[in-house]
Amino acid sequence: MRSLSERQIRWTLVTVGVGSFVVLRLLDLWTDTDPFSLPAFLIDTAQVLLLITSAVGLGLLVQRMQKQHEEKMTLIRDLQVARAEGADWRAKVRANLLGIKAEMERQFDRWDMTAAERDVGLLILKGLSHKEIATFRGTSETTVRQQAQSIYRKSDLPGKTAFSAYFLEDLLTPSVPAPGPGIVGAIAPDRLGGISELTNP
Repeated sequence: MRSLSERQIRWTLVTVGVGSFVVLRLLDLWTDTDPFSLPAFLIDTAQVLLLITSAVGLGLLVQRMQKQHEEKMTLIRDLQVARAEGADWRAKVRANLLGIKAEMERQFDRWDMTAAERDVGLLILKGLSHKEIATFRGTSETTVRQQAQSIYRKSDLPGKTAFSAYFLEDLLTPSVPAPGPGIVGAIAPDRLGGISELTNP
């Protein structure tokens, strides 16, 4: 059986409330043996209306809490799935990542970087800003900026984008299919992430 949507449940509760109000007032009028009195009728009507409104409000509140609980459980399940998939992916590529990190360390050695510059360089590659790196390392933003400038100077790269592209370009560049017959040229990435056109002879 198809479950009702949140909007349908709300309208159902409102309809039940209005219907209950009408039925109760009709029954009260039919069973009342006292002469009709407008003030008494209005007071009784207000009391019944408040009672039914409270009941409908409580029903809506319970329904909303249940909806929020379902949304929370869905988010928790999605997070657990994402974590499991992330752990699975990391397990699959761990050997490759270790090899990449070792090669990065060798490149840092060739650039004669200090231990602090290596740490800052790795955090730059993670995408952190100077302010975030300073907070993470417990230093000032000025110190991090100076270390970053030293990294770019030693690596002979113009800045953060070029530094990141030096290590990550080949990992993140989509593969380009080989040119077919009759195609004049193909596009291939260069060392710093630019695009160069290679023409066939």
